[in-house]
Amino acid sequence: MTQNPGDPTAESHPAAEPERARTPLRIGILSRKASLYSTDRLVQAGKARGHDIRVVDYLRCVMNITSHRPSVVYQGAPLELDVVIPRIGASNTFYGTAVVRQFEMMGVMAANSSVSISRSRDKLRSLQILSREGVGLPVSGFAHSPKDIQGVIDMVGGAPLVVKLLEGTQGVGVVLAETDKAAESVISAFRNLDANILVQEFIKEAGGADVRAFVVGDRVVASMVRQGPPGEFRSNLHRGGSATKAKLSPEERACAKRAVKALGLRVAGVDMLRSNHGPLIMEVNSSPGLQGVEESTGIDVATKILEHLEKRSADGRRRRAEG
Repeated sequence: MTQNPGDPTAESHPAAEPERARTPLRIGILSRKASLYSTDRLVQAGKARGHDIRVVDYLRCVMNITSHRPSVVYQGAPLELDVVIPRIGASNTFYGTAVVRQFEMMGVMAANSSVSISRSRDKLRSLQILSREGVGLPVSGFAHSPKDIQGVIDMVGGAPLVVKLLEGTQGVGVVLAETDKAAESVISAFRNLDANILVQEFIKEAGGADVRAFVVGDRVVASMVRQGPPGEFRSNLHRGGSATKAKLSPEERACAKRAVKALGLRVAGVDMLRSNHGPLIMEVNSSPGLQGVEESTGIDVATKILEHLEKRSADGRRRRAEG
């Protein structure tokens, strides 16, 4: 996969580190399946760059929490790695981040830290952090008591509005309520199931499309527009949406990078809506899929992730040598 030098989706950057200067790394990709597109692409990119790379099912990792000698045992043997790339599924965030944290205690560098993954997975917490940093967001409301439903609806400006399960992924648990009455019914139903929900204003002008900016380090390396199918306001590719290359405005680029930095992530997909008053962040994903963005842009995002990790590792070795 090659990148067009004139590609507007990626920022200019220095030439890749010379082959002779690259130190082979022992890299573990924390993923449930080696056959997943993103996992496989990272394996390909790592091997092509001369690294010792393996896929590790993080749910099969056993953590030894002995004082001063933490370790991770996998398939009966201790894992000795230089870098881990977490590809933690949303349903396994608790155990997955515990494994990442164990590697961090061992001095292993993680593409995304355990703390930043936890922040991004908690939708309410991440929105609170982004709000504090002044990042553009849709008007959002959150309440616990069913008695406060009308107050939340009024807070976001009334229907149409979007009701989201905080634990939902890939567009599941996201409902568009066309009227206040419908919104009350949906919110009441979710609350009766003891589900935590978020209520947000509906950005009609987005037209069922959003923008995903793929950030690696401090750069936007690729971006795409995801368009939902006719009659569908959700643009997720898992729900039948389509993707095309996007050209970001300077404001959109800055907004994406600011959101990633606020959450402490290094590799992330930032989902934004294009509104009449600028880009609005919907979500920051710490394990974004590579297939849609690579196929729609022609950019080798997997290799850009490896290049970023190589640079961070080299910088770390240089600091240790100087110290």
